[in-house]
Amino acid sequence: MPSPEGKIRYAVVGAGWIAQGAFMPGVGQTANSVLAAVVTGDPEKAKGLGQRYGIKGYGYEDYSALLASGEVDAVYIATPNFRHREFAEPALRAGIHVLLEKPMAGSLADAEAIAAAAKESDAKLMVAYRLHCEPGTLAIVEAIRAGEIGTPRFFTSTFSQCVKASNHRALNGYWAGPVPDMGTYPINAVRNFFEAEPTRVMAFASSVPERDLGCDDTVSVILGFPEGRSASFTVSYSAENIDRLHVVGSDGVIEASPAFGFGDGTSIDFRLTKDGEMEERKAPVVDHFGGETAYFSDCILNDREPEPDGEEGLLDMIVLDAIERAIETGEPQDLAPRTRRRRIGEDQARALRLAPTPDFVNTEVPME
Repeated sequence: MPSPEGKIRYAVVGAGWIAQGAFMPGVGQTANSVLAAVVTGDPEKAKGLGQRYGIKGYGYEDYSALLASGEVDAVYIATPNFRHREFAEPALRAGIHVLLEKPMAGSLADAEAIAAAAKESDAKLMVAYRLHCEPGTLAIVEAIRAGEIGTPRFFTSTFSQCVKASNHRALNGYWAGPVPDMGTYPINAVRNFFEAEPTRVMAFASSVPERDLGCDDTVSVILGFPEGRSASFTVSYSAENIDRLHVVGSDGVIEASPAFGFGDGTSIDFRLTKDGEMEERKAPVVDHFGGETAYFSDCILNDREPEPDGEEGLLDMIVLDAIERAIETGEPQDLAPRTRRRRIGEDQARALRLAPTPDFVNTEVPME
């Protein structure tokens, strides 16, 4: 049951930066969600966050007890990718709703197991694609659907940042590296802009020797889609920050930069160019994490299935898995034709005021 105020009670699993600096403050912006617990492998984090938010702190070893306690309705899982299944599957089997950070897991097999557990459970699974609730992204989707650039023909994106060599994302191979971490954004974007699934994947990876990361640090990907459409993107852990996309259609172009980011002063505006005329369309600065939480809680409270569900997460994971094979073999990878039962809807937009990052958050702290 929700709290006495009718709010969905969340436990945060994994207390790294994304949880401390974005999700936990964002919950406070909603009218239908509340923090109830934090689960972490760091006793000091458990104590400090528990005191700050007036919630209970649990160690990972106490997770089963939390799920059986009756104190939470949902969990938000923000551990490293390879630990997602470890926490998502038992929660779903216990009837606890799961808001799961993207990418869905650290392997396709783990993602399939999570999706299977969701199908067998009465609990809901939502993959935390925050941009599915962000007004600017949804405005791009609606402009393409309305035919404002004609038929979308091709998509390009560049997304990079300089990640410290000591960061766990740089130390644990492909599934912690830039393609699952950052490449999921352009993959998910183009799948929804084209409203289609890729059928062919090519990838090219490189590393900067002096960086000595534990993964390929720059990867370029080409995706082939039905009806002659294509997409390309490059992601990197060893370059200056950039965050940009283009969708080029038969009659016009949409360009957004930033395209995937969030935070103070960051709005997903876009420029639409058609017949030589450029129009800029502005979007509000919103709390992405509060928005996705409010949407998921609405789904729980009204017994509706969330749109970015296990199927949406799996479709991205299939592409990520194919990219890994393409890198390893140096050969293009063909994918079986697939369809998506459901796509992003404009009713998912949430425009909550951005919560400030708490002063106590150390921005150098990675996810656990």
